[in-house]
Amino acid sequence: MDLNNDGHPDILSGSYADRKLPEMAGLYYILWGQEDGTFKKPETLTGTDGKPLIIAPAPDSKDKDQARICTRPTALDFTGDGNLDLVVGNFEGTFYLFKGQGHGKFSPQSTRIEIEGKALNTGSHSDPFFADLDGDGDLDLITGSDAGGIIMVENSAGKGNPIKLHHKITTLLPTVPREADSWIDDPRKPAAATRVSVADLNADGKLDLIFGDMAILVSPSQGTEKEIAKKGWEHFQKERLEISKAMAAAKKKSPEMKALVERSTKNYANKSELTSEKYTGFVWVMYQK
Repeated sequence: MDLNNDGHPDILSGSYADRKLPEMAGLYYILWGQEDGTFKKPETLTGTDGKPLIIAPAPDSKDKDQARICTRPTALDFTGDGNLDLVVGNFEGTFYLFKGQGHGKFSPQSTRIEIEGKALNTGSHSDPFFADLDGDGDLDLITGSDAGGIIMVENSAGKGNPIKLHHKITTLLPTVPREADSWIDDPRKPAAATRVSVADLNADGKLDLIFGDMAILVSPSQGTEKEIAKKGWEHFQKERLEISKAMAAAKKKSPEMKALVERSTKNYANKSELTSEKYTGFVWVMYQK
């Protein structure tokens, strides 16, 4: 994207968190494009007040840190005034807007994006991308999440108007439970932590989805038969969920919590005797019909 309107593409990035700040927050970094096709060194993107852009969580945010960190920005004219704005995702799963002032300048104030007075929330790790996926002439919001899956939030404004996100949300790919990991030699489906882009990959005039994920591939430990390993893995997942629910209800530093921690440690040790895990990710394509 050409963020400062100088005719050269720039590179925009978010970040997880800068712990040197007074409060946990993910900053935004820009590599300004140059005439020869190279880029300047990355610098922190600042507001018109000269300070780094930082999400100001809405008053009802359950966790202020989660609203500020794991920033994922995209630039587009959201408000319809001809200037590029920043729409950003975060760990919390909500979306915030930094209004553009033109030529790569942005208001330091952030505004949470809402639908009919309620925050739009993916559950965790929102990742905004905008494209006219339904072919009606305006830009719709497409996003993945930590739980996997992809949704489209329809823009009901019409072509050329400021974006107005509609309460109609379409599931393009369902989320997956965290325990739905794949065995390394079995056919698999998209997993968690989906990150989405859109393009017409097969040149048929229709926009397709390109997305990555984070997957855990499970295999039997050396010398363990697969069926035994599978039964052990199923027991581990069942036990893990039970412990997790019990921990959520238990008081910190209580005897019950101590017992649950010991039970969890034993559960993971038993799992490690039967199975091993490989963390990886895949790139997927969904062609539009």
